[in-house]
Amino acid sequence: MTGRRPTSSASRARVRLGVVLGALVGVGLTAWLFASFGVGKIFAVLERAGWLGILAVVAFHLPQMFFSALGWQAIAGRGGLRLRTYLLLRAIREGVNNLLPFAQIGGEFVVARLMHKRGVRLAQAVGGTIADLLMEMGTQVLFTVLGIVLLVHSVGHSDVSDLATRALLIAALVVAGAFVALWLGLAAVIERAVLRLGRSFGWPATAEIGGLHTALTDCFRAPGNVTLAAVWHLVSWLLGGVEVCLVLHFFGIDIGIGPGLIIESLGQALKAVGFAVPGAIGVQEGGYVVVCRLLGIAPETAIALSLVKRVREVVLGVPGLILWHRTEAKPTIEPVASTPGGIR
Repeated sequence: MTGRRPTSSASRARVRLGVVLGALVGVGLTAWLFASFGVGKIFAVLERAGWLGILAVVAFHLPQMFFSALGWQAIAGRGGLRLRTYLLLRAIREGVNNLLPFAQIGGEFVVARLMHKRGVRLAQAVGGTIADLLMEMGTQVLFTVLGIVLLVHSVGHSDVSDLATRALLIAALVVAGAFVALWLGLAAVIERAVLRLGRSFGWPATAEIGGLHTALTDCFRAPGNVTLAAVWHLVSWLLGGVEVCLVLHFFGIDIGIGPGLIIESLGQALKAVGFAVPGAIGVQEGGYVVVCRLLGIAPETAIALSLVKRVREVVLGVPGLILWHRTEAKPTIEPVASTPGGIR
């Protein structure tokens, strides 16, 4: 036991160092963007929306969370877990990923832990959550393809579209590689990663991760459920494009759904590239600036758009973190043998 502590401490130290470095990069990029395009101009755009506009955007995100929860439920298997529970877990997941200093993947680890506390076998909890993450990544690739096609159709080829295409190819290869690894039985790599995370966060229960490969493959054995999960996640991504149109409408700029989808799809893709930066601070803002410029939208408006999204993340994320704290305080239920995704 004593031999494990230095390794665990070293892992936590590396995680903290990575978080600090990522945060510094994000803060530096944000400061440069604000200095370059003017703090006054950015907040002048925000004032046009007012609190009514911001609250409307917050409310509009709830259907996106709902469809994401539907996709998660479809791929992980219904079992005894109700849609309401998946929706609450989705709120926790987004709150952790958006507001806490993790590399945009801490939320998945947290909700798997919460499912385990409520009686789901750890392998099933982690397997269903990873399966949903893979579906989310795969549908984001499709969403980005749509954005690139619409961008080329609207403004022709550009450096951004070429860069996005190359990044898309890399992302597609990563997702395809993940699925190939899944079917080749390489989930042991994921198991080791989960074990390392467990040691880093001081969660010894990750030792129960055995059977993860079976739990993962079981999630993809029903083609109907996989298709349904993809459809629900795509609906959620598409609603993100409508959200962009809504925000810009409150700024006094009306655009069609096509430009909205371009901004959201490529903006989210660029945000995903900066996964190592906590909350994608600065990366999200920079991504929107690059894409919006191609469509004739001023940089200060693009940054204000990103800030409205961040306000929405805080308004919805804080209750998610409170819910996490309350759920953690509940007593642990002994895991039971159940269908994938089953929870009481």
